[in-house]
Amino acid sequence: MKLTKSDRENSGMYEKSATSNASRGAAWGAELQFLVEQFLYSEAELLDSHEYTEWLKLFTEDAYYWMPVRKTLRGRDIDDQVAGPGEGAFFEDDISMLRGRVRRITSGLQWSEEPPSRTRRVLGNVRIVNISGDSIKVRTNFIIYRSRLERKEDWYVGERYDLLRQSKGKYPFKISGRKIVLDQATLLAPNISIFL
Repeated sequence: MKLTKSDRENSGMYEKSATSNASRGAAWGAELQFLVEQFLYSEAELLDSHEYTEWLKLFTEDAYYWMPVRKTLRGRDIDDQVAGPGEGAFFEDDISMLRGRVRRITSGLQWSEEPPSRTRRVLGNVRIVNISGDSIKVRTNFIIYRSRLERKEDWYVGERYDLLRQSKGKYPFKISGRKIVLDQATLLAPNISIFL
């Protein structure tokens, strides 16, 4: 199911306040913080191990996964430097698009990933920003190192805004929304053939 612009704007992923409820994090408890961190670390391990089919199981059926472009503007407001919904994105996927990307990358026919890239994801500064019902908003800094063939190296550095829903399955959460914001305004990598 493709989310409309209105649905995406109302999902809460676009909250401009960086620390809206972050100061309440201690009240939410160390156990929840630990569970969220372990979930995100497990997700990173699945991607670094090329277990894409299992990785897809971490998403809800109404998931929205996007990476808006960054603009270089004068001023200090970071939010103004990132494109909003419908303004431009490197990718803007729903669950069916994610499934298609996984089919392509696992087919052996995606030339940009044959042979596969070697990746290492490092996550840090995992912050629970808000809890509403069974939804948890989380901000996470990331560094992804990608090595391909003999001499190609790329770095992706930035922040992710995740909307997690509590789940009773194999994993304690499912990802219903992810906004990925790179620090780079100009992407130096030749492509984005890996999942961020």
